[in-house]
Amino acid sequence: MLRSAGWRFLIVGLLALFMVIPLFLVGAVIGDRADYAREAIDEVGAEWGGAQVLAGPQLVIPVEGEVTRLVDTASGVSTSGLLPPPREVTERARVEPLYIFPDSFELAVETVSEERHRGIFTVPVYSAVAVGQASFDMDEAESMLREGERLIWDEAELRIGLSSNRALRGETELTAGGAPLVLEPLPGNGILARVGDPRELGTVAMRIGFNGAGALHVAPVGRVSHVTLSSDWPHPSFGGAFLPDAQEVREDGFDAEWTIPHLARALPQMSRSDYLPGSSYEAMGLEFYQPNDFYQKAYRAARYGVLFVALTFLTVLLVEGRSGRPAHPVQYILIGLAQSVFVLLMVAYAEQIGYGPAYLLSSVATIGLLTFFGYAGLGLGRRTWVLSATLIVLYTLLYLILRSADYALIAGSTLAFAALAGTMVATRNEDWYGAEGARRRWFAPKPAEPEAAPPAPTPEAPPEGRP
Repeated sequence: MLRSAGWRFLIVGLLALFMVIPLFLVGAVIGDRADYAREAIDEVGAEWGGAQVLAGPQLVIPVEGEVTRLVDTASGVSTSGLLPPPREVTERARVEPLYIFPDSFELAVETVSEERHRGIFTVPVYSAVAVGQASFDMDEAESMLREGERLIWDEAELRIGLSSNRALRGETELTAGGAPLVLEPLPGNGILARVGDPRELGTVAMRIGFNGAGALHVAPVGRVSHVTLSSDWPHPSFGGAFLPDAQEVREDGFDAEWTIPHLARALPQMSRSDYLPGSSYEAMGLEFYQPNDFYQKAYRAARYGVLFVALTFLTVLLVEGRSGRPAHPVQYILIGLAQSVFVLLMVAYAEQIGYGPAYLLSSVATIGLLTFFGYAGLGLGRRTWVLSATLIVLYTLLYLILRSADYALIAGSTLAFAALAGTMVATRNEDWYGAEGARRRWFAPKPAEPEAAPPAPTPEAPPEGRP
């Protein structure tokens, strides 16, 4: 019974499902390597400056007002045994300052990419120069004051926020009305400049050089913000709070442009609350995307691994189906393990020589091994070329699937349907029960037994004495 085509198909199908286990273990190894690579990339990126969010300039004007506070006037124990109650004292003191964002804001950022190395890993980083200008409208500043408050104009400050001051490189300049301002590090991260009375400030111009890695975003701090980004990185992934109004992505880089009006941003033009955007979710920009890296390809190869193992098993089963010595389940397991190890080979060599050469080397080695095994181990003889041709087609299709994530699903599903249709055509005349089970098919009625013929009449013996 176990040599019938039906039972062999069932056993091979179970073996193909069993191959999920080694493919799952391979996926776990790939996950560990991907985590190790991300740690190296994060370490180098943090040392270089990390993901940057540029926010500002913002004008901060101190405010003085009347403050009422409670003063403990107790000088001892009273005759009643109770402490005297505190008294209220009103005095002039600093209160919440006034924060003003620019009326108009223009910024042009240009980045140049380069590669840094940590062990066997390559980390893309960038150097950026941001050049821009902003102007402030303070006509309505007095309207933000409460009764008894006044603005301390002479102590106004300009602030520009950065994700990390360690990223600052080169010359950083901030000028107001053409005069350079003295810059100091902002507590936390950023730049601070004391500007005196801002009513005669004029246009504020800035030039900031900084490093970064992974991402770059700019906050739309102006009532009208116009920002342009240019880079030699060919794979931008635009994101954040706003997508660009116009973009041009080329093989040698990209250009992107944003124009954000006041009503589109979630920032008050003037406020008594200390808030400077520092998150990419409130800004516009991009991530320096590495498209389709080989760890992503390896993950997809492991996910599609069961399909390709099953198709190889099916090919072997159909090719050796009528041979005198069918393949043993152990031989199917060896074939599946060889195809599982292919994914590990691809990742291991891709870390050293790149994805393309690694895939070619691993696929040629795997196809060569399985072809040899089909000829010498399975005894397929001349039919080995069918197995070899099938493997070449499978690994060529897998390469095309891994190259394009967008078309991976349609390619994989079409391949599975074509393999199923081909199997149904090839086995249309198959005797699934085999010779031994032909007399006891499950749903076939038993043939009726022929009725026994009546016995032939026996001639009577002649009476005695007669001839």
